[in-house]
Amino acid sequence: MSKIYLVTLINADIHDVFDLARNIDLHQKSTAKTNEKAIAGRTTGLIEVNETVTWRAKHLGVYQNLTTKITSMDKPHQFTDEMQKGAFKSMKHQHIFKMINDNTLMIDIFEFESPLGIIGRFFNKIFLTHYLEKFLLERNALIKSTAEASKIYTIAT
Repeated sequence: MSKIYLVTLINADIHDVFDLARNIDLHQKSTAKTNEKAIAGRTTGLIEVNETVTWRAKHLGVYQNLTTKITSMDKPHQFTDEMQKGAFKSMKHQHIFKMINDNTLMIDIFEFESPLGIIGRFFNKIFLTHYLEKFLLERNALIKSTAEASKIYTIAT
């Protein structure tokens, strides 16, 4: 199984960051390059525990569907989504949030396994892990900029 571990420090309240991380509309904005759209289940707003969302996106030149379910949630400290149906053999994404002074530490632990045994493991190592890490970093950058812009606006008004 492959694992991506990312840490993002955000100058914003933990509740705001938590909600942005589970916001379907913001996720779609962050994935515009892959034309990702929520097509079934929760398709807008804030996803909650036990809800599913089916995403349709173009990855590696092919449109694919991925259905995930929020399997655990402890607001505003963590939530986990896991693949129910899709191209991976398995996929689990833990989102962890911690307050440090007036900042939020957002931690992503993204674990996945490709099908096709040794061929899938080789593909993960030479290409897919880097591709997915870049995908998550772009998403996190939008969460960070949105949260921090919102904080500036709140202070200014």
